Amino acid sequence: MRVVLTGDHVGSATAIDVPNSREPRAGEAVIVFASGNRGSNHPVTTIMIVTRLVALTAVLLAGSAALAADDNGLERLVERNVQAMLSSGGAAGAAVAVRIEGRTIFFNYGFADRAAKRPITEDSLFNLASLRKVFETTLLAQAVGSGELGLDDPVSKYVPELQDGGDIRQVTLGQVATHTSGLLLPQDHPPWPDWGYTLPEFIRTLNAWKADIAPGTRHLYTHAGFVLLQLALERRYGTPIDELIEQRITQPLGMHATSLPRRDDGARGQLAPEQKSRAVQGYDEDGAPVGEPGDQQGYYHWAGTSQMFSSLRDMAAFLAANLGELPLPPSLWAAMQLAQQPVLRIGPRNLQALAWEIVAEEPALVEKYGGLNNASAYIGMMPSRKLGIVILTNRGNHYPDESGRRVLLELASR
Repeated sequence: MRVVLTGDHVGSATAIDVPNSREPRAGEAVIVFASGNRGSNHPVTTIMIVTRLVALTAVLLAGSAALAADDNGLERLVERNVQAMLSSGGAAGAAVAVRIEGRTIFFNYGFADRAAKRPITEDSLFNLASLRKVFETTLLAQAVGSGELGLDDPVSKYVPELQDGGDIRQVTLGQVATHTSGLLLPQDHPPWPDWGYTLPEFIRTLNAWKADIAPGTRHLYTHAGFVLLQLALERRYGTPIDELIEQRITQPLGMHATSLPRRDDGARGQLAPEQKSRAVQGYDEDGAPVGEPGDQQGYYHWAGTSQMFSSLRDMAAFLAANLGELPLPPSLWAAMQLAQQPVLRIGPRNLQALAWEIVAEEPALVEKYGGLNNASAYIGMMPSRKLGIVILTNRGNHYPDESGRRVLLELASR
C-alpha cells in the first residue's frame, strides 16, 4: 500500500511504501497527511510523521491479522456446534449470526431449498416459530412502560367476551406472558391433535376452561396463552398484531424483511412474491420436505395467528438492539430491558422473564427457543458480555438452543 505525505510546497509530496501490504483496490481510499506548514521546509517534521505512520500502520496490520485469526477460530467453533443440525443428506441447512465486540458475523450452511439447489444466505427467510413470542412481550413491556397496560390487568379487561367465563377471568396479562396462567389446551403439547379453533370456538373454550390450580401459582408453557395475549394487544390498540409489531419494533429497527402474514385473503395475507422467493423449504428431522417455502401452520384459524418470518440479517439487528448496541427510541429500549427482567424461578438455575428465559449463572444467559416440525430457531445473549447468537434452521424437531449455549459459553470463557 502506498501512503502519501503532502510536502511543504503546494504540489510536492513524499510517498512511502508500507511493507507487507497490498495496493488499494478500486473504491478504496489512499491516506493523505499534511505536514501543516506550507511555504517552509521542515524535513525533520516529515521524517517524524513518516516514522509514526509506519508504526501506526504496523499496529493496524497486526490488529487486522489478529481479528482475522479470531474470526477463523469463531468459524471453527460455530461449525463444530451446528453440524448436528445439518441433515446427513444435505437437505436442510442453518444460518448463524454471532454478535461479538460490537460486530455481527454471519455463517451460512446448506440449502434453503435442496431441489432448487438454492443455498442459505443471511437474507433467506425462515419461520421463527415461538421466537414470535418475544416480539409480543416487547410490545407488552412497551405498553406497560407507557402506562397503557398493566401486567396485573386481567385479560378479560381487554377481551370482554371472556367476562362471561369462569376461571379465565382471573388470568392476567403478566401470567400469560410468563406461562403461569395455568391455561393448557390439547394444542399445547403432544400428541398433537389434527383440529383447531375459530375465534368464536376459542372464546367458548376459554370461558368453559377450569383451572387445575389457581392462575399464577404454576409455570406451564402454553401457546394458547400467547394467542390470548395477541387478542388483548389488538383489542387495546384497535390494530392488528402484525401492524403493531411492524410499527413499534421491526420498522424502527430497519427489519424490512420481517413479516407476520395474516393468513387471510387480504393484501397482507401471505408472503409477498419477492419474500416467498427467499423463503426456505422446511424439512422434517429426517430431511423430508414438509409443506412449501413460506408454509404456514397453526391450530388457530383467524387473521394474525400465523407465524412470523424473518432473515438472519434482520434477527441479528433484533439481537444487537436487545444488547443495547443499536440506537433505539427510548421507549423501545426500556421495553426490551423490562422484557428481559426475571419474574419467577422455574428451575434450580432457570428464571422466567416475559417470554424470555434466563439461565441464572455467571454470566447470565437470556434466551428463547422456537421449534416446529419443519423449522427450529434460537436467540441467546449474554448482556453483561455483549455477546449473542441467532441460529435459524429449516429442519424441524432440532434444538439449536443447545448449540447456541455452547458457543456463547466458550466465547465468554476466553
